Amino acid sequence: MISAYIDRYEGNLAVLLLGEGMKKVNFPKEFLPADVGEGDYITIDIALDKEANEQAEAEALELLKD
Repeated sequence: MISAYIDRYEGNLAVLLLGEGMKKVNFPKEFLPADVGEGDYITIDIALDKEANEQAEAEALELLKD
């Protein structure tokens, strides 16, 4: 998991500072929990979605058959 600090909001974006290095990224506010605000810490979990990858590959192969 990645620790992130919500530095500020700029329009529809949240400026997050990620990890110990505090790398700045802009993140759509709509994907954040409603109860978080500037100055809050959150965690972000990023994982590979193998099932979605396999489904997309199967669909692409099916299209190539035609």
